[in-house]
Amino acid sequence: MAAGAAALTLVAPSSGSSAAPASGELQVVQAAPGLAVGIAIDGRRMRDRVGVGSVLGPYSLAPGAHEVRFYAPSGRVLERASVRVRKGLSSDVVLHRPAAPGGKNIVNVYTTPRSKIGPGKARVLIAHTATVAPADVRVDGKTVFTNIANGEYATADVPAGSHKVALLPTGQKGKPILGPIDVSLKPSTVTMVYAVGTPTNGSMRVIAHVATLAPDGTVRPSTIKTGEAGLASGPVAGFGTPASVGDVVAAPRGSLVLPDWWR
Repeated sequence: MAAGAAALTLVAPSSGSSAAPASGELQVVQAAPGLAVGIAIDGRRMRDRVGVGSVLGPYSLAPGAHEVRFYAPSGRVLERASVRVRKGLSSDVVLHRPAAPGGKNIVNVYTTPRSKIGPGKARVLIAHTATVAPADVRVDGKTVFTNIANGEYATADVPAGSHKVALLPTGQKGKPILGPIDVSLKPSTVTMVYAVGTPTNGSMRVIAHVATLAPDGTVRPSTIKTGEAGLASGPVAGFGTPASVGDVVAAPRGSLVLPDWWR
């Protein structure tokens, strides 16, 4: 997809109630252009020849360590990740390209931020999984997150409704490398968005899926929650959770005052 006006196509929302209380959930996201991979969880082949843009799951799994493998059509293992599932949590296992062209594929895990949300709000997590240098995110013409590197992410609670999102090289104000994309966010949902591809060949696009959230019973909130990156004036706080044997939990978040234009 070349830079320019585009629409964000979303996978149908999934409800956290679909999993048993004693289990957790995994989605597997194929965000590596040019590959058709087989995917297996704990040795069980889930699907073969999965192309870029596919979101598999959610799979309900018992708490504990689980292995996700990505296979070439020949059967050779391309990548593997050992992921610890936590009760009641949902995470995306994402296969994607690194920032440098020709680099080795990467697997990262992003935990769905499912905490309760205020009325009239929607949550969005935007992850940089494209072959491009650190980037800024613009929402409705305003730079909201800056200097998000490959594998990092940012998350915020925003007013539900239509928004225009664009990705630009950090510190630049020219033509976006992705977008503007028209994003329609429904109240009480969380949208997981992954930027993929490379701007040099016009393959930039997004992969996204949606899950429902429970209301928090409060009035309109006046803060946003940040994950990997802060607002335009804030620094990047850390990195996405690499796939490893460990807790699949979100990185620590800070709380920043919501800008006037986003209230």
